[in-house]
Amino acid sequence: MRVLLWMFASLISFCLLAIGARELSGQVGVFQTLFFRSLIGAGLLFAIICYRGQLKQLKTERLPMHGLRSIFHFGAQYGWFLGIALLPLAEVFALEFTAPFWTAILAAVFLKERLSVQRIVAILAGLLGVFIIVQPGSEIFNPASLIVLAAAVGFAVAFISTKALTSTETPLTILFYMCLLQMPMGLLLAWSDWAAVDGRNMWIIVLISLAALSAHYCLNQALKLADVTLVVTLDFLRLPLIGAVGVIFYQEPFTLALIVGGLCMLLGNIANVYRPRNAKIEP
Repeated sequence: MRVLLWMFASLISFCLLAIGARELSGQVGVFQTLFFRSLIGAGLLFAIICYRGQLKQLKTERLPMHGLRSIFHFGAQYGWFLGIALLPLAEVFALEFTAPFWTAILAAVFLKERLSVQRIVAILAGLLGVFIIVQPGSEIFNPASLIVLAAAVGFAVAFISTKALTSTETPLTILFYMCLLQMPMGLLLAWSDWAAVDGRNMWIIVLISLAALSAHYCLNQALKLADVTLVVTLDFLRLPLIGAVGVIFYQEPFTLALIVGGLCMLLGNIANVYRPRNAKIEP
């Protein structure tokens, strides 16, 4: 139940993040947005840590792992923000949900989590869903879909890195170093195309920063309580919610291919988490 509550808070935060990103598309550069997001996040987290008198959380002996996570997560964010600008919101989220399948594979390799028959079924169903949604070779294929798929792989690496870090680091430490390390990345890449940001867009950037921190904090808490593959599978509930947002606020189509492909992913994920009532739950 605690995992479900943390994941519900996370999916609401991710949806607010997507709405903010859509509102900023074409007005503020992605790298500049990511810089401000990291700057605001690092400042807020530092203030929280100081207020709690927990400066020891600023210490870490795993800086290389933080760096690896930050690099892949930064690249994945960039691809995700581009996808938000170029594709319907529901399609971006649907393609992003290949992350659980990449995560299952990576978790089996690096965290020694068991790649059971159920998880193999989930992976195959997920790949089928991708082919249905993307429709490679057809006239309606959008190359931007490949950007979001690449971002999903980056998020999978970030998930695995987060799971590895939770054994020694607190969620606040993980988030603080993510913002701290991504800040110079965003500044360096945004410098050549820097533009003034008006008041409205700055408020949206603040919303994005707060929603991103909330999403990652809740996700980190869930990862401390459950198997990494189970956590990202529960994250699938974002799809119907963001689909409704796209239809209501942006008049985006909720196509048959998206519905069928999403159902394939959902069925695969249900197969992944289902256990008979009397079955022993793996530790």
